[in-house]
Amino acid sequence: MKWYIYSVIVLLLIGVQLDVKAQMPEQYLLEAAANNPMLKAKYAEFEAAMQRAARSNALPDPTLSFGYFIMPVETRVGPQRARFSLSQMFPWFGTLAAKKDMMTLLAEAKYQEFLDARNEIYYEVKKAWYPLYENKQTLQLQEENIEILRTYKRLATTAFKNGKGSLSDALRTDIMIDMAATEIQLLQQEQKPLLVRFNSIFNRPETAVVNILGSLPEPSIDMNYRKDSLLQANPVLTALDLRQQSAQAEEKLAKKQGLPKFGVGLDYVIVSQRNDVTIPDNGNDVLMPMVSMSLPIFRGKYRSAIKEAQYMQDAISAKKEAFINELNSKYANTAYQLSKSYELIKLYDQQIVTTKQVTDLLLTDYSNSGKDYEEVLRMQQQLLKYKIAKIKAIKDYYTALAQLDYITSKSE
Repeated sequence: MKWYIYSVIVLLLIGVQLDVKAQMPEQYLLEAAANNPMLKAKYAEFEAAMQRAARSNALPDPTLSFGYFIMPVETRVGPQRARFSLSQMFPWFGTLAAKKDMMTLLAEAKYQEFLDARNEIYYEVKKAWYPLYENKQTLQLQEENIEILRTYKRLATTAFKNGKGSLSDALRTDIMIDMAATEIQLLQQEQKPLLVRFNSIFNRPETAVVNILGSLPEPSIDMNYRKDSLLQANPVLTALDLRQQSAQAEEKLAKKQGLPKFGVGLDYVIVSQRNDVTIPDNGNDVLMPMVSMSLPIFRGKYRSAIKEAQYMQDAISAKKEAFINELNSKYANTAYQLSKSYELIKLYDQQIVTTKQVTDLLLTDYSNSGKDYEEVLRMQQQLLKYKIAKIKAIKDYYTALAQLDYITSKSE
């Protein structure tokens, strides 16, 4: 009898000592950053914007033209046969610099959007990994619970043989064992969609093995620095600021484009010699420098471009204000979820200790009297519920912590 009691207590202790020992491997974050298709797309967009910025301050291509006189134009020094023209237009002073500033700021905004997408991927990886941890730990608890129940069954069978218990005690245990076996089967089935969700982030096969090893730090609440950093170095806010500056540069560009453009050119005319007379410069080709200037007299399109840039600045300001409001709201809700999970973890720790003590006392009483076996089973199941609830609270805690890291732009 003492051997059975000792076995049960040892199994209970194993169950109580079960804690979170699963640290998500750092390479998962690096792998996700390297392989996620959406993140690749964001980085490619940034590279494309950099290329646009690199060519934004280039002058328009020069124009080369050639003309042949079908009917030669007679001049004093001979008939004109053909004409070559080369011209180059130059925008108003500062136009190219304004365009370069606008495109460079847009490229920098794209990079900040890429950083935000990377941080979001980190959060998605963690959010998909913690349920896998919860599933594995809960599965382990259920397997240990079956071993405890089987020990209980042997204890009840021995008590019945000694005339201290009832055969129904063993049958009740069989019912609990069957329920635990069903829970294990359901948990095993749950693994597949969780793996599919996790592996899809990495763009790899659905059945790829996921490592659930390591350890997590003890949960703690220290969020002062997080609140302080909420609006600092946030990639989305930085991107909006850059887009605001880009819209200001676009307004400046629109004003510059409404000013005249200047051109310089050179005409070269091929002239044939006259055979009917001898004159100075007979048959000499003509070289004629030229200057030109555009006349931006149709002002409607320029006024419209300036207004467009101004409205864009207003829109970005409104977006920034809305995002800050949303960020503060998310922070408050996430901070509450983090604190709630932390308090629940502490509560379940206390409940597990107390419930275990009660279970041990009931088990000792049953070994002596053979009574209240149903209460022993009930308390064992209650102990299991507290352990499972603690695992869920830990998962919720670290999921909220991951979201808080994303909201406050805490990079890995």
